[in-house]
Amino acid sequence: MISFGDRLQELRNKMKLRQEDVAKKIGVGRTTYAMYEQGKREPDYETLLKIANFFGVSVDYLLTGQDKTDNEKNLFFFDMEGLSEQEIEEIKKHIEFIKWKAKQERGN
Repeated sequence: MISFGDRLQELRNKMKLRQEDVAKKIGVGRTTYAMYEQGKREPDYETLLKIANFFGVSVDYLLTGQDKTDNEKNLFFFDMEGLSEQEIEEIKKHIEFIKWKAKQERGN
């Protein structure tokens, strides 16, 4: 199984970036970022979110190598390519609101 650090390195290499480039974008030192890739250090939650946003992947993908849960795959049957993470999150919130509204109308 591929590790968190290996996934980081793979994502960085795909973008043809140096460790220093990624470190600057997420607000950490190069040595700190290098330790993430080497598995010698783990980012805090806030930094993990910054890394996911920078690479355009989910935190789930960074940690497990899987993009979405089965429920999300079933929920998002339409093409989301080209949408930002923020836009996808807005869609999720809207769907949750619609589900809540339907539940209220049914009296559940």
